[in-house]
Amino acid sequence: MADLSTSIAGVRLPNLFFNASGVWCQHEAELADLLKSESGSLITKSATFEQRQGNPEPRYKPLAGGSINSMGLPNEGFEYYLEYAKKFDYSQEKPLFISLSGLSLEDNKKMCQAFADAKLDCILEVNFSCPNVPGKPQLGYDMEAMEAALTALAPIINKPFGIKLPPYFDIAHFDAVAAIINKFDQVQFVTCVNSVGNGLAIDFETETALIKPKDGFGGLGGLMILQTALANVNAFHRRLTGGKQVIGVGGVTSGKEAFLHVLAGASAVQIGTQLKEEGPAAFGRIKKELEEIMAAKGYKSLDDFRGKVKTL
Repeated sequence: MADLSTSIAGVRLPNLFFNASGVWCQHEAELADLLKSESGSLITKSATFEQRQGNPEPRYKPLAGGSINSMGLPNEGFEYYLEYAKKFDYSQEKPLFISLSGLSLEDNKKMCQAFADAKLDCILEVNFSCPNVPGKPQLGYDMEAMEAALTALAPIINKPFGIKLPPYFDIAHFDAVAAIINKFDQVQFVTCVNSVGNGLAIDFETETALIKPKDGFGGLGGLMILQTALANVNAFHRRLTGGKQVIGVGGVTSGKEAFLHVLAGASAVQIGTQLKEEGPAAFGRIKKELEEIMAAKGYKSLDDFRGKVKTL
């Protein structure tokens, strides 16, 4: 049997799969579903300092080959997830990741301080890439602000953590972002990619945008963004130093796409659109498909092929 176990930031996961933050993880009941599923871990909804309703409906629509969303960070507020983390059973084999997405650096500092003070065994992922809050730019596209944020947050968190990144489309941006991240020893992983920002889906019959917020503009996800996600995973796998890892997310609908993410360099794989459409049973199906692919190719562990994509 193929070994799908992995580790992120020094913490073991029984298998490489978990949810993308934002999907099936806003409320405790959804997190309980993830614990019962065949995922290898779970991550909470990106938390803001205060509870948020998010953007008006409709704000998510499935598309042929993917999805479009402009959720606007609906969440229960960081204290809800802090309390969940305090009562989480860390003796069970699935580690807990907590996603934080403050609307300001001060909010992120206060949230990170609260988690640091609680001295919990959860792993923080700070979201630098929420593309769907009107009037708020993505921190991940502002290099100076990103470095300033990491300079402020790393000493507060004071243990290994990760950051969620938007997709990048220019080699110079891969170089610049990696150079910043490599300055911070405590940043032990990057999660890429978040949705591809500001797509527009229009209904042909009604000639109307499919979602309401931002005049119909929203983040693209699902299979249509697979190649962008693979490029970002591989670009950072090649550039990051000091044992830093990449969590791949984007376009995983089956074991095949998961295999490609690992081949590009991913140490773990998150599932978003497919999880929303199929539910937590997706983990068992995709896990089995990846095991079958590895067996057919003669790979016994993820290390056998991670990052070993061939180039022409």
